[in-house]
Amino acid sequence: MIKIEAILQPSKLDAVKDALLEAGIEGMTILEARGHGRQKGHTEFYRGREYTVDLLPKVKIELVVKDEQKEKTLQAIISTARTGRIGDGKIFISKIDDAIRIRNDERGETAL
Repeated sequence: MIKIEAILQPSKLDAVKDALLEAGIEGMTILEARGHGRQKGHTEFYRGREYTVDLLPKVKIELVVKDEQKEKTLQAIISTARTGRIGDGKIFISKIDDAIRIRNDERGETAL
């Protein structure tokens, strides 16, 4: 099993979620997040004063999928979230040793 964590622009959430559902990926956790990467935020003006916004709003999607679903999942995220500009996001991939469904103690891929 593979855990995929994708940090995206909030405006891309619905499109990515729809692409994942179309690819047959159903279980996901979506979190609101704040952060920055290379863009280091931006400056804005409010009532004539300049201030820096260094933590930008982001969305984090977490999924655990079977090994054979990895590439299909990654392509759905990348093709939908990419704009080609700084700030598109990142994807992190980890190996999952086990999963347990709390309701009935199912383990492994059947718990997904």
